Amino acid sequence: MANAKKSVDIAPPTDTSTDPLRAPALYLNRELSQLDFNFRVLAQALDEQIPLLERLRFLCISCTNLDEFFEIRAATVRHAQEFGLPPAPDGMSPGAILGAVHDRAAKLVEQQYHCWNNVLRPALADVGVGVLGRNSWTPRQKRWLRAYFRNEIMPVLSPLGLDPSHPFPKILNKTLNIVVVLEGTDAFGRAGHLAIVRAPRSLPRIIQLPESLSTPGGQTFVFLSSVLSAFVSEMFPGMEVKGAYQFRVTRNSELVVDEEEVENLALALRDELVDRGYRPAVRLEIAEDCPTPIVRTLLLNFGLPDNAVYRIGGPVNLSRVNQVYDLVQRPELKYPPFIPRTLRDSEIIFETVAKGDVLLHHPFDAFTAVLDLIRQSAIDPNVLAIKQTLYRTGKDSAIVDALVVAARNGKDVTVVVELRARFDEEANLGLADKLQEAGVQVVYGVVGYKTHAKMLLIVRREGRKLRRYVHLGTGNYHSGTARLYTDLSLITADPEIGNDVHLLFQQLSGLAPRMKLQRLLQSPFTLHAGVLQRIERETGLAREGRPGRIIAKMNALNEPQVVRALYAASQAGVQIDLIVRGACTLRPGVPGVSDNIRVRSIVGRFLEHSRVYWFGNDGTPELFCASADWLERNLLRRVETCFPILDPALAQRIHAEVLQNYLDDNVAAWELDAQGIYHKRTPAPGETPHSAQMTLMDAL
Repeated sequence: MANAKKSVDIAPPTDTSTDPLRAPALYLNRELSQLDFNFRVLAQALDEQIPLLERLRFLCISCTNLDEFFEIRAATVRHAQEFGLPPAPDGMSPGAILGAVHDRAAKLVEQQYHCWNNVLRPALADVGVGVLGRNSWTPRQKRWLRAYFRNEIMPVLSPLGLDPSHPFPKILNKTLNIVVVLEGTDAFGRAGHLAIVRAPRSLPRIIQLPESLSTPGGQTFVFLSSVLSAFVSEMFPGMEVKGAYQFRVTRNSELVVDEEEVENLALALRDELVDRGYRPAVRLEIAEDCPTPIVRTLLLNFGLPDNAVYRIGGPVNLSRVNQVYDLVQRPELKYPPFIPRTLRDSEIIFETVAKGDVLLHHPFDAFTAVLDLIRQSAIDPNVLAIKQTLYRTGKDSAIVDALVVAARNGKDVTVVVELRARFDEEANLGLADKLQEAGVQVVYGVVGYKTHAKMLLIVRREGRKLRRYVHLGTGNYHSGTARLYTDLSLITADPEIGNDVHLLFQQLSGLAPRMKLQRLLQSPFTLHAGVLQRIERETGLAREGRPGRIIAKMNALNEPQVVRALYAASQAGVQIDLIVRGACTLRPGVPGVSDNIRVRSIVGRFLEHSRVYWFGNDGTPELFCASADWLERNLLRRVETCFPILDPALAQRIHAEVLQNYLDDNVAAWELDAQGIYHKRTPAPGETPHSAQMTLMDAL
């Protein structure tokens, strides 16, 4: 699904009074580029080659992604507008960005609801999975739902009539609400006008009807919002309901803690989390038939401008239909299961790694090898110390349990817990408490810099020497996402890498000075400069008439210096392929500037998450894996690791599986043009279809 945008002429800038590669016309807007990714996700929901319930899941992913976009990105731009911050590199002011975001997001919302109402909902009904609107209920279904409303829903509701003694209530972020228009007087003689019904989060957003009320052999579901709207009059006896309109408000979810002014980051974050759900509003979603005066009343109460409202042609909480995916056990409507490779001899993993580096490509290689490494370390009497970073781990983490066991077994365990991992702050506070109670030394990282690095260090006595074993990864220590995201893991006993990781943990847990690393690049100190230096090296080679080549895979790209360096490399003749899943501010294919740069995005069954940088280096290539994207925040304002793959065979494997394989994809790839438009790649006549992810699965 390519996005329809006005075509503009892109020409090389001619102004030589400033750096011509800084010209705003050479940059795409990050926010709009990130929104475009969700059009590509939504296209999966419309792809009839994908199992039906998986298409439903892609629709829901596009909806939850849009929620997070408003909570974080749009909120950040609105903050920039309020504080009068300068334009983005593409020249757009914050106000202009917000206007463009509204137009683009409104188009996305329109397509999401078209996909639901006209494509997926009818297709689900055809296979016996009904998600019924209130106009489709049979009399028996309506009677059952009325009883369900009276017995299960109404007792926990607290409708609030709006009058001078009942001001507009606080509305929690992303919760379902109904604004009700009333006529008449209540028991106290108060005239009805408007009331608000808030749906507590304890109520299920999807209600499954009994088998007896469903089609034979099928399942039937109803949105809570439909039930509330249908029976809302029962909460206002003696008054006439003239209208009931669902709405949802999205709020700024960025936590703001002045770390230099607080004595205890954990306590400060706990205080912030209490108020997160009621921070300034950034978006209002409301039923499309809601009268304009009511919309204006809501906008006024939330302090929102007109371009923050989105009219919704269906349930405002559409992402909640994802529950149907879990409730319907129909294997033929889902992706077929696959069994990942497991590491042979994982029961003696130290011996395996001692013989040579181990590379894991998740989810095609099981994450269990990483779990086994930590579990064995926890009980191995020769292991003396374990140090690990934790950014996201998920609930009931086996890794956290193993670290607790290790501490109770007398090992020195240090864990750097990043409390500011977005939307996991509360969970990370809880696991930090659990670890501390077990005797683990917990560190909260560095003031002003999120610790996003993924690294594990194990110190083991082997004979008379101590040996370091290291795990470095591109993804989090989260068993669940390791089954859904593509990531790379390196387990190594290389002494230089081990010493580098040891020094990094010293920096994080102590007050060590900046240290020179032998193998690793590190944000915020050497990674940015290291990437630029290698791009410039390829540029120099091309200027000398030798081949210059760069291939990089990442989630997002927006760092201006890196973009300018890539433009300069392209001008020198370096051939550059970028595999960028999401936002990309670089414009490929601009004549005289980026005509040697190609950008593609892969959207498939698994979320692309691995970061790999490959530099041709005149026939002696360098290949790095990293926790960092080429974003300003990752390269300059976070603690990140970038590690080389030293084993030539493993480097060649990554090049083949993660780079060339994805460049050959002509099924799930989208190619970006100079206008900023993505085009779905399809096999040319006579060309064999090639899906990178399917190729890796078929090799299992």
